[in-house]
Amino acid sequence: MSKFRFARTSLIVAALGLNFAPALVAGVHAAEKAAPAPEAPKPDTVRPELFKLMDPAQIKELMTAKNYAEVQNRITQAEALPNLTPYEVFVLNRMKVSLGSVTANNAMTIQGLEAVLASGKLPAADQGDFIQALGNLYYNGKDYPKAIATFNKYAEVTGDSAKLRPYVLRAYYFNNDFATAKAELLKDLEANTKAGKAPSLEELQLLANTGAKSKDTATYLVAVEKLVQYYPTDDYWIDLLSRTQGKSTYSTRFALDIYRLEKAAVSKMSQEDYMEMAELALLAGQPIEAKKAMDAGYAVGVLGVGGNADKHKKIKAQADKQAADDVKNIASGEASAKKSKDGTGLVNLGYAYVTLEQFDKGIDLIQQGIAKGGLKNADDAKLRLGYSYAMAGKKEDAIKVLETVQGADGRADLARYWILWVNRPAAGAAAAAAAK
Repeated sequence: MSKFRFARTSLIVAALGLNFAPALVAGVHAAEKAAPAPEAPKPDTVRPELFKLMDPAQIKELMTAKNYAEVQNRITQAEALPNLTPYEVFVLNRMKVSLGSVTANNAMTIQGLEAVLASGKLPAADQGDFIQALGNLYYNGKDYPKAIATFNKYAEVTGDSAKLRPYVLRAYYFNNDFATAKAELLKDLEANTKAGKAPSLEELQLLANTGAKSKDTATYLVAVEKLVQYYPTDDYWIDLLSRTQGKSTYSTRFALDIYRLEKAAVSKMSQEDYMEMAELALLAGQPIEAKKAMDAGYAVGVLGVGGNADKHKKIKAQADKQAADDVKNIASGEASAKKSKDGTGLVNLGYAYVTLEQFDKGIDLIQQGIAKGGLKNADDAKLRLGYSYAMAGKKEDAIKVLETVQGADGRADLARYWILWVNRPAAGAAAAAAAK
Protein backbone atom coordinates (compact mmCIF):
# COMPACT_ATOMS: atom_id res chain seq x y z
CA MET A 1 0.00 0.00 0.00
CA SER A 2 3.02 2.31 0.07
CA LYS A 3 2.13 3.40 -3.45
CA PHE A 4 -0.79 5.32 -1.94
CA ARG A 5 1.53 7.68 -0.03
CA PHE A 6 1.65 11.29 -1.09
CA ALA A 7 4.76 12.95 -2.46
CA ARG A 8 6.98 14.59 0.15
CA THR A 9 5.22 17.48 1.80
CA SER A 10 8.06 19.83 0.92
CA LEU A 11 7.36 19.32 -2.77
CA ILE A 12 3.76 20.39 -2.32
CA VAL A 13 4.52 23.23 0.07
CA ALA A 14 7.24 24.50 -2.28
CA ALA A 15 4.48 25.28 -4.73
CA LEU A 16 2.94 27.60 -2.15
CA GLY A 17 5.88 29.96 -2.53
CA LEU A 18 7.95 32.23 -0.34
CA ASN A 19 7.09 35.44 -2.12
CA PHE A 20 6.08 37.80 0.65
CA ALA A 21 7.78 40.79 -0.94
CA PRO A 22 4.75 42.61 -2.38
CA ALA A 23 2.75 42.58 0.86
CA LEU A 24 5.69 43.35 3.10
CA VAL A 25 7.03 46.13 0.91
CA ALA A 26 3.57 47.62 0.69
CA GLY A 27 3.57 47.78 4.45
CA VAL A 28 6.84 49.70 4.57
CA HIS A 29 5.74 52.15 1.91
CA ALA A 30 2.44 52.59 3.68
CA ALA A 31 4.28 53.75 6.78
CA GLU A 32 6.17 56.37 4.76
CA LYS A 33 3.39 57.69 2.53
CA ALA A 34 0.31 59.70 3.21
CA ALA A 35 -2.86 57.90 4.16
CA PRO A 36 -4.87 56.59 1.24
CA ALA A 37 -8.03 58.27 0.06
CA PRO A 38 -11.03 57.49 2.30
CA GLU A 39 -12.75 55.43 -0.37
CA ALA A 40 -9.76 53.11 -0.92
CA PRO A 41 -9.55 49.94 1.22
CA LYS A 42 -6.60 49.78 3.57
CA PRO A 43 -4.01 47.25 2.46
CA ASP A 44 -2.71 44.63 4.87
CA THR A 45 0.65 45.80 6.14
CA VAL A 46 3.44 44.82 8.52
CA ARG A 47 5.39 47.19 10.76
CA PRO A 48 8.94 48.16 9.70
CA GLU A 49 10.59 46.28 12.59
CA LEU A 50 8.90 43.02 11.50
CA PHE A 51 9.80 43.69 7.89
CA LYS A 52 13.43 44.07 8.93
CA LEU A 53 13.33 40.56 10.43
CA MET A 54 11.32 39.02 7.61
CA ASP A 55 12.88 40.87 4.64
CA PRO A 56 12.16 38.46 1.75
CA ALA A 57 15.53 39.02 0.12
CA GLN A 58 17.38 38.17 3.33
CA ILE A 59 15.14 35.19 4.09
CA LYS A 60 15.72 33.84 0.60
CA GLU A 61 19.50 34.04 1.10
CA LEU A 62 19.25 32.31 4.47
CA MET A 63 17.07 29.54 3.04
CA THR A 64 19.42 29.04 0.10
CA ALA A 65 22.35 28.79 2.50
CA LYS A 66 20.32 26.37 4.65
CA ASN A 67 20.81 28.65 7.64
CA TYR A 68 17.52 27.50 9.08
CA ALA A 69 18.52 28.30 12.66
CA GLU A 70 18.75 32.00 11.81
CA VAL A 71 15.36 31.89 10.05
CA GLN A 72 13.87 30.34 13.19
CA ASN A 73 15.61 32.96 15.33
CA ARG A 74 14.03 35.73 13.26
CA ILE A 75 10.58 34.13 13.54
CA THR A 76 11.00 33.91 17.32
CA GLN A 77 12.03 37.56 17.53
CA ALA A 78 9.12 38.62 15.33
CA GLU A 79 6.63 36.66 17.45
CA ALA A 80 7.91 38.51 20.52
CA LEU A 81 6.89 41.88 19.09
CA PRO A 82 3.93 43.36 21.00
CA ASN A 83 0.42 43.61 19.62
CA LEU A 84 0.92 41.62 16.44
CA THR A 85 -1.85 42.29 13.93
CA PRO A 86 -3.80 39.41 12.35
CA TYR A 87 -1.94 39.99 9.10
CA GLU A 88 1.46 39.94 10.82
CA VAL A 89 0.52 36.63 12.48
CA PHE A 90 -0.53 35.36 9.06
CA VAL A 91 2.84 36.33 7.56
CA LEU A 92 4.73 34.59 10.37
CA ASN A 93 2.66 31.43 9.98
CA ARG A 94 3.36 31.35 6.27
CA MET A 95 7.04 31.51 7.10
CA LYS A 96 6.60 28.64 9.56
CA VAL A 97 5.02 26.57 6.80
CA SER A 98 8.02 27.13 4.56
CA LEU A 99 10.60 26.57 7.29
CA GLY A 100 8.83 23.52 8.66
CA SER A 101 8.61 21.90 5.24
CA VAL A 102 12.31 22.27 4.37
CA THR A 103 13.42 21.09 7.82
CA ALA A 104 10.96 18.17 7.93
CA ASN A 105 9.39 19.67 11.05
CA ASN A 106 5.91 18.39 10.42
CA ALA A 107 4.52 19.71 13.69
CA MET A 108 5.58 23.25 12.72
CA THR A 109 4.26 22.84 9.20
CA ILE A 110 0.88 21.56 10.39
CA GLN A 111 0.56 24.34 12.97
CA GLY A 112 1.43 26.92 10.32
CA LEU A 113 -0.96 25.51 7.74
CA GLU A 114 -3.83 25.30 10.22
CA ALA A 115 -3.27 28.90 11.29
CA VAL A 116 -2.93 30.21 7.73
CA LEU A 117 -6.15 28.51 6.67
CA ALA A 118 -8.01 29.78 9.73
CA SER A 119 -6.74 33.35 9.33
CA GLY A 120 -9.09 34.46 6.59
CA LYS A 121 -6.11 36.20 4.98
CA LEU A 122 -5.19 33.54 2.44
CA PRO A 123 -6.18 34.43 -1.14
CA ALA A 124 -8.91 32.19 -2.50
CA ALA A 125 -6.68 31.04 -5.35
CA ASP A 126 -4.16 29.59 -2.85
CA GLN A 127 -6.55 27.81 -0.52
CA GLY A 128 -6.69 24.52 -2.43
CA ASP A 129 -2.90 24.10 -2.35
CA PHE A 130 -2.71 24.81 1.37
CA ILE A 131 -5.60 22.46 2.18
CA GLN A 132 -4.03 19.69 0.11
CA ALA A 133 -0.68 20.18 1.84
CA LEU A 134 -2.33 19.96 5.26
CA GLY A 135 -4.32 16.86 4.32
CA ASN A 136 -1.10 15.34 3.02
CA LEU A 137 0.61 15.80 6.37
CA TYR A 138 -2.32 14.33 8.29
CA TYR A 139 -2.44 11.36 5.91
CA ASN A 140 1.27 10.57 6.05
CA GLY A 141 1.19 11.11 9.81
CA LYS A 142 -1.59 8.49 10.01
CA ASP A 143 -4.10 10.93 11.46
CA TYR A 144 -6.72 9.56 9.10
CA PRO A 145 -9.87 11.21 10.55
CA LYS A 146 -8.30 14.65 10.09
CA ALA A 147 -7.00 13.65 6.66
CA ILE A 148 -10.50 12.66 5.56
CA ALA A 149 -12.03 15.88 6.85
CA THR A 150 -9.32 17.96 5.16
CA PHE A 151 -9.54 16.17 1.82
CA ASN A 152 -13.31 16.60 1.86
CA LYS A 153 -12.79 20.28 2.65
CA TYR A 154 -10.58 20.49 -0.44
CA ALA A 155 -13.44 19.15 -2.57
CA GLU A 156 -15.84 21.66 -1.00
CA VAL A 157 -13.53 24.66 -1.50
CA THR A 158 -12.21 23.85 -4.97
CA GLY A 159 -15.22 22.04 -6.42
CA ASP A 160 -12.88 19.22 -7.46
CA SER A 161 -14.24 16.10 -5.76
CA ALA A 162 -12.20 13.66 -7.86
CA LYS A 163 -8.58 14.70 -7.29
CA LEU A 164 -8.21 13.60 -3.67
CA ARG A 165 -11.07 11.10 -3.59
CA PRO A 166 -8.71 8.07 -3.79
CA TYR A 167 -6.94 9.24 -0.64
CA VAL A 168 -10.22 9.68 1.22
CA LEU A 169 -11.06 6.06 0.43
CA ARG A 170 -7.64 4.83 1.48
CA ALA A 171 -7.78 6.85 4.66
CA TYR A 172 -10.98 5.03 5.64
CA TYR A 173 -9.24 1.74 4.88
CA PHE A 174 -6.06 2.54 6.82
CA ASN A 175 -8.19 3.75 9.72
CA ASN A 176 -9.76 0.26 9.79
CA ASP A 177 -13.15 1.74 9.01
CA PHE A 178 -13.87 -1.04 6.55
CA ALA A 179 -17.63 -0.54 6.61
CA THR A 180 -17.33 3.05 5.37
CA ALA A 181 -14.54 2.16 2.94
CA LYS A 182 -16.71 -0.58 1.45
CA ALA A 183 -19.79 1.65 1.21
CA GLU A 184 -17.87 4.49 -0.45
CA LEU A 185 -15.99 2.21 -2.84
CA LEU A 186 -19.19 0.45 -3.90
CA LYS A 187 -20.86 3.84 -4.38
CA ASP A 188 -18.05 4.92 -6.69
CA LEU A 189 -18.17 1.58 -8.50
CA GLU A 190 -21.89 1.98 -9.13
CA ALA A 191 -21.39 5.54 -10.37
CA ASN A 192 -18.66 4.44 -12.77
CA THR A 193 -20.84 1.61 -14.05
CA LYS A 194 -23.74 3.97 -14.72
CA ALA A 195 -21.40 6.38 -16.48
CA GLY A 196 -19.88 3.62 -18.59
CA LYS A 197 -16.45 4.25 -17.06
CA ALA A 198 -13.94 1.63 -15.99
CA PRO A 199 -13.07 1.83 -12.29
CA SER A 200 -9.39 2.28 -11.57
CA LEU A 201 -7.21 -0.72 -10.85
CA GLU A 202 -6.25 0.78 -7.49
CA GLU A 203 -9.88 1.24 -6.40
CA LEU A 204 -10.72 -2.37 -7.22
CA GLN A 205 -7.63 -3.62 -5.40
CA LEU A 206 -8.64 -1.52 -2.38
CA LEU A 207 -12.16 -2.98 -2.47
CA ALA A 208 -10.68 -6.49 -2.59
CA ASN A 209 -8.40 -5.68 0.34
CA THR A 210 -11.35 -4.23 2.26
CA GLY A 211 -13.31 -7.44 1.72
CA ALA A 212 -10.33 -9.57 2.75
CA LYS A 213 -9.54 -7.54 5.88
CA SER A 214 -13.15 -7.59 7.05
CA LYS A 215 -13.61 -11.26 6.07
CA ASP A 216 -16.41 -10.17 3.73
CA THR A 217 -16.19 -12.83 1.01
CA ALA A 218 -19.06 -11.38 -1.03
CA THR A 219 -17.36 -7.98 -1.29
CA TYR A 220 -14.04 -9.62 -2.10
CA LEU A 221 -15.63 -11.58 -4.95
CA VAL A 222 -17.32 -8.46 -6.33
CA ALA A 223 -13.90 -6.80 -6.47
CA VAL A 224 -12.07 -9.75 -8.04
CA GLU A 225 -14.83 -10.21 -10.61
CA LYS A 226 -14.43 -6.56 -11.61
CA LEU A 227 -10.66 -6.98 -11.71
CA VAL A 228 -11.13 -9.88 -14.11
CA GLN A 229 -13.55 -7.79 -16.15
CA TYR A 230 -11.36 -4.72 -16.54
CA TYR A 231 -7.79 -5.82 -15.76
CA PRO A 232 -7.63 -9.58 -16.41
CA THR A 233 -4.52 -11.45 -15.35
CA ASP A 234 -3.87 -15.13 -14.69
CA ASP A 235 -3.72 -14.46 -10.94
CA TYR A 236 -7.08 -12.69 -10.86
CA TRP A 237 -8.76 -15.41 -12.93
CA ILE A 238 -7.35 -18.22 -10.80
CA ASP A 239 -8.33 -16.43 -7.60
CA LEU A 240 -11.87 -15.79 -8.85
CA LEU A 241 -12.43 -19.40 -9.89
CA SER A 242 -10.89 -20.76 -6.71
CA ARG A 243 -13.03 -18.51 -4.49
CA THR A 244 -16.13 -19.49 -6.46
CA GLN A 245 -15.45 -23.15 -5.68
CA GLY A 246 -15.24 -22.17 -2.02
CA LYS A 247 -18.83 -20.87 -1.90
CA SER A 248 -21.09 -22.88 0.38
CA THR A 249 -23.65 -23.28 -2.43
CA TYR A 250 -21.12 -24.45 -5.05
CA SER A 251 -21.74 -27.88 -6.60
CA THR A 252 -18.72 -30.06 -7.33
CA ARG A 253 -20.34 -31.29 -10.55
CA PHE A 254 -19.00 -28.08 -12.13
CA ALA A 255 -15.36 -28.92 -11.35
CA LEU A 256 -14.59 -29.76 -14.98
CA ASP A 257 -16.46 -26.67 -16.17
CA ILE A 258 -14.26 -24.57 -13.88
CA TYR A 259 -11.11 -26.06 -15.44
CA ARG A 260 -12.46 -25.47 -18.94
CA LEU A 261 -12.80 -21.76 -18.24
CA GLU A 262 -9.46 -21.61 -16.45
CA LYS A 263 -7.69 -23.25 -19.38
CA ALA A 264 -9.27 -20.74 -21.77
CA ALA A 265 -8.57 -17.71 -19.57
CA VAL A 266 -5.03 -18.18 -18.29
CA SER A 267 -1.71 -18.64 -20.02
CA LYS A 268 -0.60 -21.52 -17.81
CA MET A 269 -2.33 -23.65 -15.20
CA SER A 270 -0.65 -25.49 -12.35
CA GLN A 271 0.54 -29.08 -12.65
CA GLU A 272 -2.28 -30.21 -10.37
CA ASP A 273 -4.93 -28.40 -12.41
CA TYR A 274 -3.82 -29.91 -15.72
CA MET A 275 -3.83 -33.37 -14.17
CA GLU A 276 -7.19 -32.89 -12.43
CA MET A 277 -8.76 -31.57 -15.62
CA ALA A 278 -7.48 -34.51 -17.64
CA GLU A 279 -8.71 -37.06 -15.11
CA LEU A 280 -12.13 -35.42 -14.82
CA ALA A 281 -12.43 -35.29 -18.61
CA LEU A 282 -11.66 -38.99 -18.85
CA LEU A 283 -14.33 -39.74 -16.23
CA ALA A 284 -16.79 -37.57 -18.17
CA GLY A 285 -16.16 -39.55 -21.36
CA GLN A 286 -14.25 -36.70 -23.03
CA PRO A 287 -10.80 -38.24 -23.76
CA ILE A 288 -10.05 -35.75 -26.54
CA GLU A 289 -10.38 -32.96 -23.99
CA ALA A 290 -8.21 -34.95 -21.56
CA LYS A 291 -5.52 -35.33 -24.23
CA LYS A 292 -5.58 -31.60 -24.97
CA ALA A 293 -5.20 -30.78 -21.26
CA MET A 294 -2.20 -33.09 -20.98
CA ASP A 295 -0.67 -31.79 -24.20
CA ALA A 296 -1.04 -28.22 -22.96
CA GLY A 297 0.62 -29.07 -19.66
CA TYR A 298 3.56 -30.69 -21.44
CA ALA A 299 3.81 -27.76 -23.88
CA VAL A 300 4.32 -25.21 -21.10
CA GLY A 301 6.76 -27.44 -19.24
CA VAL A 302 4.51 -28.12 -16.26
CA LEU A 303 3.89 -31.85 -16.84
CA GLY A 304 6.41 -34.61 -17.36
CA VAL A 305 8.75 -33.19 -14.71
CA GLY A 306 9.20 -33.57 -10.98
CA GLY A 307 8.30 -36.42 -8.69
CA ASN A 308 4.99 -37.15 -10.45
CA ALA A 309 6.47 -37.38 -13.95
CA ASP A 310 5.68 -41.11 -14.22
CA LYS A 311 2.06 -40.51 -13.26
CA HIS A 312 1.85 -37.77 -15.87
CA LYS A 313 3.13 -40.15 -18.55
CA LYS A 314 0.62 -42.81 -17.53
CA ILE A 315 -2.36 -40.45 -17.71
CA LYS A 316 -1.10 -39.01 -20.99
CA ALA A 317 -0.81 -42.47 -22.53
CA GLN A 318 -4.32 -43.31 -21.39
CA ALA A 319 -5.70 -40.04 -22.76
CA ASP A 320 -3.84 -40.44 -26.06
CA LYS A 321 -5.19 -43.96 -26.61
CA GLN A 322 -8.78 -43.15 -25.70
CA ALA A 323 -8.73 -39.94 -27.73
CA ALA A 324 -7.50 -41.81 -30.79
CA ASP A 325 -10.31 -44.33 -30.38
CA ASP A 326 -12.84 -41.51 -29.94
CA VAL A 327 -11.69 -39.75 -33.10
CA LYS A 328 -11.99 -43.01 -35.03
CA ASN A 329 -15.44 -43.88 -33.74
CA ILE A 330 -17.07 -40.51 -33.02
CA ALA A 331 -19.26 -40.47 -36.12
CA SER A 332 -20.75 -43.87 -35.31
CA GLY A 333 -22.09 -42.59 -32.01
CA GLU A 334 -24.45 -40.06 -33.57
CA ALA A 335 -27.10 -42.55 -34.62
CA SER A 336 -27.36 -44.16 -31.22
CA ALA A 337 -27.43 -40.79 -29.49
CA LYS A 338 -30.35 -39.68 -31.64
CA LYS A 339 -32.23 -42.87 -30.78
CA SER A 340 -31.80 -42.34 -27.06
CA LYS A 341 -34.85 -41.43 -24.96
CA ASP A 342 -33.24 -38.20 -23.77
CA GLY A 343 -30.79 -35.66 -25.10
CA THR A 344 -27.85 -36.50 -22.81
CA GLY A 345 -25.98 -38.49 -25.44
CA LEU A 346 -26.40 -35.75 -28.06
CA VAL A 347 -25.10 -33.09 -25.64
CA ASN A 348 -22.06 -35.18 -24.72
CA LEU A 349 -21.35 -36.11 -28.32
CA GLY A 350 -21.76 -32.49 -29.39
CA TYR A 351 -19.22 -31.35 -26.84
CA ALA A 352 -16.80 -34.04 -28.06
CA TYR A 353 -17.01 -32.44 -31.52
CA VAL A 354 -16.37 -29.05 -29.87
CA THR A 355 -13.16 -30.44 -28.35
CA LEU A 356 -12.17 -31.44 -31.89
CA GLU A 357 -12.83 -27.82 -32.87
CA GLN A 358 -15.63 -28.93 -35.18
CA PHE A 359 -17.71 -26.22 -33.58
CA ASP A 360 -20.67 -26.01 -35.95
CA LYS A 361 -21.23 -29.76 -35.82
CA GLY A 362 -20.81 -29.88 -32.05
CA ILE A 363 -23.06 -26.91 -31.32
CA ASP A 364 -25.80 -28.30 -33.54
CA LEU A 365 -25.76 -31.64 -31.69
CA ILE A 366 -25.84 -29.92 -28.28
CA GLN A 367 -28.84 -27.89 -29.43
CA GLN A 368 -30.55 -31.07 -30.61
CA GLY A 369 -29.91 -32.66 -27.23
CA ILE A 370 -31.40 -29.71 -25.36
CA ALA A 371 -34.42 -29.69 -27.67
CA LYS A 372 -34.94 -33.43 -27.19
CA GLY A 373 -35.23 -32.92 -23.44
CA GLY A 374 -35.13 -35.43 -20.62
CA LEU A 375 -31.90 -33.91 -19.30
CA LYS A 376 -31.17 -34.17 -15.60
CA ASN A 377 -29.97 -30.54 -15.53
CA ALA A 378 -31.08 -28.69 -18.64
CA ASP A 379 -29.33 -25.47 -17.61
CA ASP A 380 -26.02 -27.37 -17.34
CA ALA A 381 -26.37 -28.16 -21.03
CA LYS A 382 -27.21 -24.53 -21.79
CA LEU A 383 -24.07 -23.47 -19.93
CA ARG A 384 -21.97 -25.82 -22.09
CA LEU A 385 -23.73 -24.64 -25.23
CA GLY A 386 -22.91 -21.06 -24.25
CA TYR A 387 -19.22 -21.64 -23.71
CA SER A 388 -19.03 -23.81 -26.83
CA TYR A 389 -20.17 -20.72 -28.74
CA ALA A 390 -17.54 -18.73 -26.82
CA MET A 391 -14.73 -21.11 -27.76
CA ALA A 392 -15.96 -21.01 -31.36
CA GLY A 393 -15.51 -17.24 -31.34
CA LYS A 394 -19.25 -16.60 -31.74
CA LYS A 395 -19.46 -13.87 -29.14
CA GLU A 396 -23.03 -12.66 -29.63
CA ASP A 397 -24.47 -16.19 -29.66
CA ALA A 398 -22.44 -17.08 -26.57
CA ILE A 399 -23.69 -14.09 -24.60
CA LYS A 400 -27.29 -14.65 -25.69
CA VAL A 401 -27.26 -18.22 -24.35
CA LEU A 402 -25.14 -17.59 -21.26
CA GLU A 403 -27.38 -14.75 -20.08
CA THR A 404 -30.26 -17.24 -19.75
CA VAL A 405 -28.36 -19.61 -17.44
CA GLN A 406 -29.57 -19.54 -13.83
CA GLY A 407 -28.60 -21.35 -10.64
CA ALA A 408 -26.99 -20.54 -7.28
CA ASP A 409 -24.82 -23.67 -7.37
CA GLY A 410 -22.04 -22.12 -9.44
CA ARG A 411 -23.74 -22.42 -12.82
CA ALA A 412 -24.85 -18.79 -13.09
CA ASP A 413 -21.44 -17.66 -11.82
CA LEU A 414 -19.71 -19.64 -14.56
CA ALA A 415 -22.05 -18.26 -17.20
CA ARG A 416 -21.29 -14.73 -16.07
CA TYR A 417 -17.55 -15.41 -16.01
CA TRP A 418 -17.65 -16.78 -19.55
CA ILE A 419 -19.33 -13.54 -20.60
CA LEU A 420 -16.45 -11.66 -18.95
CA TRP A 421 -14.04 -13.81 -20.92
CA VAL A 422 -15.67 -13.19 -24.30
CA ASN A 423 -15.82 -9.46 -23.50
CA ARG A 424 -12.25 -9.33 -22.18
CA PRO A 425 -10.25 -6.21 -23.07
CA ALA A 426 -7.47 -6.98 -25.51
CA ALA A 427 -4.94 -4.93 -23.55
CA GLY A 428 -6.33 -5.71 -20.10
CA ALA A 429 -3.52 -7.94 -18.94
CA ALA A 430 -0.85 -5.56 -20.19
CA ALA A 431 -2.53 -2.61 -18.48
CA ALA A 432 -2.75 -4.46 -15.17
CA ALA A 433 0.87 -5.57 -15.34
CA ALA A 434 2.02 -2.03 -16.12
CA ALA A 435 0.05 -0.63 -13.20
CA LYS A 436 1.71 -2.93 -10.63
